[in-house]
Order: sequence, then structure tokens, then C-alpha cells
Amino acid sequence: MVERSVLRGLAVFRWLAWTWMALVLLLARRALERPLAAVLLVGVAFAVTVWATRLLRRDPARLCSSHVVGVEVGTALALQVADGVVYRAPHVFTGEQPLGVAWPIAAVLSAGVAFGPGVGAATGVVLGAGRAVSSLAAAAPPPVEVVPSGLEPVWLLSLVTTTVLYALAGGVGGHAMRLIRAGERRITAAERELARAHAREHVARRLHDGVLQTLALVERRSDDPVLTAMAREQDRDLRRLLFGTPVDTPARELVEELRAAGARVEAAHGLRVQVLAPDDLPALTGPVRAALVGAVGEALTNAGRHAAASTVVVYLEPHDGRLFCSVRDDGAGFDPARVVPGVGWSRSITGRIEEVGGDVEVDSAPGRGTEVRLRVPA
Repeated sequence: MVERSVLRGLAVFRWLAWTWMALVLLLARRALERPLAAVLLVGVAFAVTVWATRLLRRDPARLCSSHVVGVEVGTALALQVADGVVYRAPHVFTGEQPLGVAWPIAAVLSAGVAFGPGVGAATGVVLGAGRAVSSLAAAAPPPVEVVPSGLEPVWLLSLVTTTVLYALAGGVGGHAMRLIRAGERRITAAERELARAHAREHVARRLHDGVLQTLALVERRSDDPVLTAMAREQDRDLRRLLFGTPVDTPARELVEELRAAGARVEAAHGLRVQVLAPDDLPALTGPVRAALVGAVGEALTNAGRHAAASTVVVYLEPHDGRLFCSVRDDGAGFDPARVVPGVGWSRSITGRIEEVGGDVEVDSAPGRGTEVRLRVPA
């Protein structure tokens, strides 16, 4: 899990920052005004670091809870405020390392990871303010000999820079974590959809080898019109369930309208219509979609009325920035060179498609069925 990896990396940073903080405290011990308080605060930071590490191993989710993050931020704030108390003045006005050194940054990152960039940036500002309070706690401004003439504002600029860096760390860390979580959600959703597709394919294969073939046999051999109609309806419902288009695809409405047109032709002429569509179909404008549905409906009607077809497959796919649609039947077929297109063909199929900037092509021969190829702008 990516989030756990981020928390693990934060734990490593927390330990490295604490080690450096302890080392700086050791090296600067002669400048301490209150060494016991300094050691106590660094010890509290050590306890928080150990506690967070144990939580990472046992219950990582708790690391993003408000009370855990609150304890860490509170400890970091105490380190910032105490800097001007535990060292001799004018420590905070010099370039020497502060008491907390880099350890408070871990608290800022934790807040950003747990609650987002806004909270992370606000936490950075609070800790920067704590550093300013530390300066006031020093009880005296920097003496002239500490800051060269003309550079008196440098110590103030240092405080502002620290605050800005803390705020940037919290904001950027929180934003990065938000992107990671969003990516994980997308990956999880894709994995769920893939699992559903595999399950649907498995069920479809088994039903096709059993139930669907049985229903088709009942349709062909039964003399009872009621039983035949029931078998056809159940066959259609099962195919819609198994081969349906996901509800969130851009072409969902188009596929639903084509299946509705196929259902009407099935009921009127007793053939079977199957609509096959991938998930990446482009969305069509309203007029183009209406023209395509109308043309396909007329082609299906021709297959049932004139071609004596038993099965028609409607197939759609994106192609060269357009939408390609094939309507193929297993009927008697005809010779396009000898058959003059009727009014229904010219107006309802060719006319509709050409009006929206598309084109139509027919491929047929006696004894091998007919395929009507439609291309419309996407």
C-alpha cells in the first residue's frame, strides 16, 4: 500500500531528525541555560518517535488520527517555544541550530499527510509562530555586536523564512498525499472493474454453453408462441445482463437506445439482435446519436423483414476519430449491383447518416448475409 510506504518513510525521517537533534544538543551543551529542560524535551520527542514507530507496525491508520498528530505537533511546538528559554541569549538571534532542528518538520508532514495541504500549511505557520514566541522569550533583542551594523532585520527574516519553509513542507506534503490517495482510489476502482469483467466473462461462458443455448433451442423448436416469446425475452435479458455496457461510459445512452431498437425488431420479426460495444466509445452529439440509432433500427428492420435473418450483430468501435458501426445479419443476402435501394434505405439509412456528415457502405452477396457499415463523426 502506497500510503503505508509514505508513513514508513516519514518514520525514517523522524528517527534521523531526532538523531540529529540529540547530536546538536550534545555539541551545544555549553550554551544551555537550562540543560535539564532541554534534555527533557528531547526525551519527550524520543518517546513520541518510538510511539509512532510502534503504531506504524501495529495500526498504521492511527498515525493519521487527530490525537496522534496532535501529540506530535504539540511536542514540536514545545521544542520551538523552548528554544529561547533553554539556551543563553541571544541564541535565537544567531545562525546556530535551534533546539528542535529538523524534528518539527516531521510533525508538519504528519499533519499534511493526515489532513491535507491546508492543515499541513497551517501547522507550519503555527510552528513558525512558535519560533517567534521563542525569540520573544529570549527577553532581549540581539545586541549590536551580534548583528553587524545595517543587518539588524536579518534575524526577523530568518524567522519568516523558517515559517514559510514549514508551511511549504506541510502544504506540499499534504497535496502529494492527496494525489497518492486519489491515484490509489482509481487503481482500486479499476481492479474492481477488472474483477467484475472477469467474473462476468466466466458466467457468460458458462451460460452461453448451457442456458442461452437451451433458450435458443426452445425458440427454434417450440410451436407454442407464448413459450417462444418467453424464451426470447429471457434470452434478451440475460444477454443484456452479461454484455451490458458500464453505466459510466460516455456512450451508455447510445448503447441503451440501440438495444431498445433491437428489442423492438426482435419482438416484431422473431430474430435475435446482439449489440457489442467496447468501453472506450466516444460520446456523440444528440443529432448524430439520433441519426445513428434511426439508421441502425432501419437496417435491423430490413434484416428481419426482407433478409429472413435469424441473428443480427451490431458492433461499434472508435476508428480514426469517428465511430464505426457494423450491422451484420445471417440472412439471404443480395447483389448490391442489381438491387436498387428503396425509399426506406435512401431516406432512413443513407439520408440520416449523410445529413450528420457520415457515410454508409453495404457489403452483401446472395447466400452469405448482409453487412451495413456506418461511420459518423464523434
